[in-house]
Amino acid sequence: MNSTPTISLLIATYNWPAALELCLRSVIQQQVLPAEVVIADDGSGEETRLLIEKYRPLIPVPLQHIWHADDGFRLGMIRNKAMAAAKGDYLIQIDGDLILHPLFVKDHMEAARKGYFIGGSRAMITEEFSNEVLANKQLLFSFFEQGIRNRFNALHIPALARLVEVFKKEKGLFNLRGCNMSFWKKDIIAVNGYNEAISGWGREDTELVIRLYNLGIKRVFFKLQGIVYHLYHKEFDRSRLLKNDEVMELTMQQKLTRCDKGIDQYL
Repeated sequence: MNSTPTISLLIATYNWPAALELCLRSVIQQQVLPAEVVIADDGSGEETRLLIEKYRPLIPVPLQHIWHADDGFRLGMIRNKAMAAAKGDYLIQIDGDLILHPLFVKDHMEAARKGYFIGGSRAMITEEFSNEVLANKQLLFSFFEQGIRNRFNALHIPALARLVEVFKKEKGLFNLRGCNMSFWKKDIIAVNGYNEAISGWGREDTELVIRLYNLGIKRVFFKLQGIVYHLYHKEFDRSRLLKNDEVMELTMQQKLTRCDKGIDQYL
């Protein structure tokens, strides 16, 4: 990376203010802060709005709250609106049920490079431990902490990650997690953001990444850095998954680089 880009941190949320509070507190504790925080709110109620207003003066960077009315799971749409509103050159995207390692933003910033996007991973917290974390408002975790699954995803050794990247190129699709990704805003605009033909849970991130690949954007190997801890919640309704698979398959077969209904509606 030749120069330090301006960073917008996008946080997607929906009606879980207790989790969002821990997420925002972990943002405040970042060693390197983004230039702004943009909350992509998929129709949360008054409790979430009040929480955001409470934290607005506590977060030492500007905070935008992008909201639309609750009309079912419209994550791609609200992310498009938030990305359109974001002022940064580079967009880091997370979910509001994550607690960020203090070096999370710094890791993404240092790994960013032209012509690439980042797809990170997450350390999963068990249901029982998530309840304790929420009750105690815990923000920091040991690698050996009880209640963390897939513990390797909580190991933070960025120097080793950069060494491993020399030998391993990341090309995967189905291990992508939209809750821990980052991209250049110009690349997102080039592929027209999230495809709003996808509705309900599933495949919105994968289909977006297929278009980035089709445009020639590559993926950074991003293990051992960009650590996030994912609070337990019940699975979303997956009834739209087969329909969304059809949209994704069409994008692959036709090697599409843009979707018809995307971020350009909000620019």
